[in-house]
Amino acid sequence: MATVNQLPDALLVKNYIAGDEQSLAILIERHQSKIYGFIYSKIADRDITDDVFQDTFIKVIKTLKSNSYNEEGKFLPWVMRIAHNLVVDHFRRTKKMPMQRETEEYSIFSYMSDNSMNVEGQMITEQVENDLHRLLDELPADQKEVLVMRMYQDMSFKEIADSTGVSINTALGRMRYALMNLRKVIEKNQIILTN
Repeated sequence: MATVNQLPDALLVKNYIAGDEQSLAILIERHQSKIYGFIYSKIADRDITDDVFQDTFIKVIKTLKSNSYNEEGKFLPWVMRIAHNLVVDHFRRTKKMPMQRETEEYSIFSYMSDNSMNVEGQMITEQVENDLHRLLDELPADQKEVLVMRMYQDMSFKEIADSTGVSINTALGRMRYALMNLRKVIEKNQIILTN
């Protein structure tokens, strides 16, 4: 029988709605690094990222408690959408960005990272990308492969496992070690990856 930590997201959501507070704690812990990393990659300020991360889960809790959650089996993409919307709200408040509706052709993040905005921003972005490529080159080949497939090609761990001919657990392990090794290299070289 699966332990509580091994239950799928959909079942944990159901259990939380039924009153099991621990289920939400497991969901948050399970997806924290991905959601927090996404928010931080857009805002690049720890304090504001902390606030947006908290606001994201306040919204998640309110929605789950009001029984208006209906994204069967798609908990993480749903939470990422909430985080995305809160990041957009943050930029609207602080940068006074022009209001534009998001479409297939237009994403708020493509606007925010528009390099034509200023030369300095473009130079910083190029430097960050160069630093990131140098960091990736320091990883062992198997770890780099999994990281690139996951982060740049948006492949699921099942797809990565199938593509590389290893088990899902091996793919997850390689990703975990890749992230740990990246952190060590970043700290050792005191690299700041923000633009």
